[in-house]
Amino acid sequence: MDVTPLEIVLLCVAALTAGVVDAIAGGGGLVTLPALLATGLPPHVVLGTNKGQSVFGAFAALVRFARAGLVKGKLAVITFPMGLVGSLLGAALVLLLRPEVLKPVVLVLLVAVAAFLAFRRGPPPGERPEPPARRMMTLGAVISLVIGTYDGFFGPGTGTFLIICFSGLLGHNLTKASADAKVVNFATNLAAVGLFAYRGLVLWQVALPMAAAQFTGAWIGAHMAVRGGDKLVRKVVLLVVVALVIKLGRDVLVG
Repeated sequence: MDVTPLEIVLLCVAALTAGVVDAIAGGGGLVTLPALLATGLPPHVVLGTNKGQSVFGAFAALVRFARAGLVKGKLAVITFPMGLVGSLLGAALVLLLRPEVLKPVVLVLLVAVAAFLAFRRGPPPGERPEPPARRMMTLGAVISLVIGTYDGFFGPGTGTFLIICFSGLLGHNLTKASADAKVVNFATNLAAVGLFAYRGLVLWQVALPMAAAQFTGAWIGAHMAVRGGDKLVRKVVLLVVVALVIKLGRDVLVG
């Protein structure tokens, strides 16, 4: 499983780009997974190595959002452990059911997300009152557990789905929803890294240089999201959703 120095440099460029995109709207795996697969590494090692570097990006974005005061501590106390549990459950489900069966379902959901973002009417999230505290905690827990399970089982679009759910169900604006999403994303990635590393499926000599680039990109992306606000996040989320629809649509047709 040799990866050349030039390939590592190119992978770091991909990780930097993915970090920026993922911090704003999710979907960083659209950049890093194809890049890792292009090196010829076995698919299971690609998945493990990708999680080994992406966890650093999720952490960097989370810290930047927290410094901007966008991470609500009481909600994070619930969403973080539920995301962690969900990711482990999803990883266990992979052994019982092939992830490929989810592709058509996810494709339909992504098209619905794109339509929701493009044609949504009424007061934007952030200008509607938040639900009562107990209901917010319950919804946050359910969102984190369900999408955390999805991430551990399949994964594409996890960050984007989290942003839409936190925005649509909790009334948070898209920038705040991106911060909410990073709490769960960090938890799910942490659980996945632990599992993959335990099985020896993380190629650390590749993952660590990519992690440094991913960390930098995520910090930049989170900064852009904080400065650019909802307008920027909405545009990038739409672009990520369209890219996911194209990728999964191709996978369904080819596979």
